Amino acid sequence: MPVTPLLDTISSPADTRTLSIPQLKQLAAELRAETIDAVSVTGGHLGAGLGVVELTVALHHVYETPKDILIWDVGHQAYPHKILTGRRDRIRTLRQGGGLSGFTRRSESEYDPFGAAHASTSISAALGFAAARDQRGGDNKVVAVIGDGAMSAGMAYEAMNNAAAFESQLTVVLNDNDMSIAPPVGGMSAYMARLVSGGPYRGLRSVGRKMSRILPKSMQAAAKKAEEYARGMVTGGTFFEELGFYYVGPIDGHDLGALIPVLKNAAQIKDRPVLVHVVTQKGKGYGPAEAAEDKYHGVARFDVVTGKQAKPSANAPSYTRVFAQELIKRAELDETIVGITAAMPSGTGLDLFGQRFPKRMFDVGIAEQHAVTFAAGLAADGMKPFCAIYSTFLQRGYDQVVHDVAIQSLPVRFPIDRAGLVGADGATHAGSFDIGYLGALPGFVVMAAADEAELAAMIATSAEIDDRPSAFRYPRGDGVGVEIPELAAPLEIGKGRILREGTAVAILSLGTRLQDSLLAADLLAARGLSATVADARFVKPLDEDLIARLAVEHEALIIVEEGAMGGFGAFVLQFLASRGVLDAGLKVRSLCLPDTFQDHDKPEAQYALAGLNAEGIARAAVRALGLEDGAANLRA
Repeated sequence: MPVTPLLDTISSPADTRTLSIPQLKQLAAELRAETIDAVSVTGGHLGAGLGVVELTVALHHVYETPKDILIWDVGHQAYPHKILTGRRDRIRTLRQGGGLSGFTRRSESEYDPFGAAHASTSISAALGFAAARDQRGGDNKVVAVIGDGAMSAGMAYEAMNNAAAFESQLTVVLNDNDMSIAPPVGGMSAYMARLVSGGPYRGLRSVGRKMSRILPKSMQAAAKKAEEYARGMVTGGTFFEELGFYYVGPIDGHDLGALIPVLKNAAQIKDRPVLVHVVTQKGKGYGPAEAAEDKYHGVARFDVVTGKQAKPSANAPSYTRVFAQELIKRAELDETIVGITAAMPSGTGLDLFGQRFPKRMFDVGIAEQHAVTFAAGLAADGMKPFCAIYSTFLQRGYDQVVHDVAIQSLPVRFPIDRAGLVGADGATHAGSFDIGYLGALPGFVVMAAADEAELAAMIATSAEIDDRPSAFRYPRGDGVGVEIPELAAPLEIGKGRILREGTAVAILSLGTRLQDSLLAADLLAARGLSATVADARFVKPLDEDLIARLAVEHEALIIVEEGAMGGFGAFVLQFLASRGVLDAGLKVRSLCLPDTFQDHDKPEAQYALAGLNAEGIARAAVRALGLEDGAANLRA
């Protein structure tokens, strides 16, 4: 008679709390298999989740979630958590339109008390929950799980510094899957972690502290330091103790027999924050992930048996690869060119640059603020830094962009990958706002590439701008297949181009909506409406001559951009208003991303919903001309 899998009996975390350690180990094995099978169907972030399967089981077993607050940093590792918290039946909708988010999300489940996706927020949020609990006189517990990479960011240290004065229950679990400073994990370290987290040891420390208070102050300080450093030599926790945490660890994050007693002990420490240091293996339990260099951090759909990922056929290189290859060409000619990334070397393409110029590529870790000011320092001393940061992550360094770069007119170059909508990663990773937040800065040159050749030209342009900051934005994914010159020529700053001449309506496109704008012109032509299509190229400075010509020579002007309200369209309208062109009766429609945070879906579906596909652009033109009856008949 077949045995019912334990996972089939789990409808909520409460069902795990009666299980024995052997049963929990069985549950973890089944949870790992379920995670692998689900992600093989949907794609997503696999390695991080596999590394915390046992930790996930242990946390939900020890803590009374959702009464006890469990906050995951970033959220890449939250798939096993979702399966255990009543979302198993939907796990194969992960990152699909209308399905589960790839990250924790408050609107999705009561077990997701805080939304995540950007790194290093968990400790700050946990402190907020703990302070709110104490204000209400509650007794629930608060736990934050943060990875070693996220722990390197400044925000995590700001939170830990704040926590130093916190005299209440708060547990931070440091999920260490890559730190070279971690001591060996095994039976002895597990024993030590259990010992120092337990009541007898803590009681002895308490007695020692009380006794030391009758000593002179100089001796009190010496005794405190001696105790902390002696324990730190054994456990590795002196650094965290200095930040005000009671350090426990390191502990094997895959050994439930060792992990659960330590977490239970940590949960009972109520007079100061506790840091439990667990060491895990990213990709644990799945051979292909363990063997892969990136531990299958992010994967497409794959075959579970072989691990082979399904790769979409592409006729053109990705914009990211084009950026890397073109920057390498420029760096071959100019030894002052350097690359900077904030923990995203492969995501930005700078891994290729680093292979060619290892001494000219700097990965500063998850530290976007530092990356920007570091680039400013390089620029101030005559180097040509290309600070490559995703649009959504550059938001984190905006104060530095304003204060340390723009105000000083330093020639830092910002390649902005993942501009526009990004599909399955959803609202937290969409590059929606950079047009507005960079275009608002005096003196900034801001460009948007319509295709691969334009991207190459903008890299060349940015390399030559040496008196002010510049940025060029481009999307995730593959290009459109245009030929790239052997060595692209720089653009004339502030000048766009016309690709098609017409008479009735002008479509002014910024960025990669250009291809849909051209298709929209075809749709309009089929209705007998002649359309001009122009590529703005520059957000700032605007091509005022081009815009004025389009406005004067056409009955309607349609502005198209892959950014939020208050961006390129706003700049164009501001210019037209200042020239009085709008008073002449020009019919203008500014098409941008909707005033909402769009959910994850396929990019083409997202752009269709936003009205930024060919059909949507053509429909806007028809309506602007007062021909709404025929708008519904447009089909791409």
